[in-house]
Amino acid sequence: MKLGELKPAEKKETRTRVGRGIGSGLGKTSGRGHKGQKARTGGGVRRGFEGGQTPLYRRLPKRGFTNIHSKNEVEVTLTMLNKSKASDVTAESLLEEGIITKINDGIVILGTGMLEKKLNVKAKRFTKTAKEKIEAAGGKIEVI
Repeated sequence: MKLGELKPAEKKETRTRVGRGIGSGLGKTSGRGHKGQKARTGGGVRRGFEGGQTPLYRRLPKRGFTNIHSKNEVEVTLTMLNKSKASDVTAESLLEEGIITKINDGIVILGTGMLEKKLNVKAKRFTKTAKEKIEAAGGKIEVI
């Protein structure tokens, strides 16, 4: 492509010009009807407005809270570890292989399934059964 071959982008849709005479079909009130809040500039009501009555979001009671100390750990099962090609398994290696999609506050190894190979696993936390199964398969665990 050369500089001389450039053309302006095609116009998609022409803007409707309102208030330009009765013949246009959108003259006088410009399609806003007669008087009232919706006819005024900046008129209209916000989302959730119920005409002045106490809105639903204020009538319902508040429930629960957000625990600021909660941990968002990714759960990894032994079945998922079988898919790993690395002998030293870390959160980063699992992420590279596509076994997990994100690392939030570390990974937790769960004892679901059976481990079919010897692995050295580094994780934030292990369940009791996961520890037993990894060590039974001849692997090592390391808490980081």
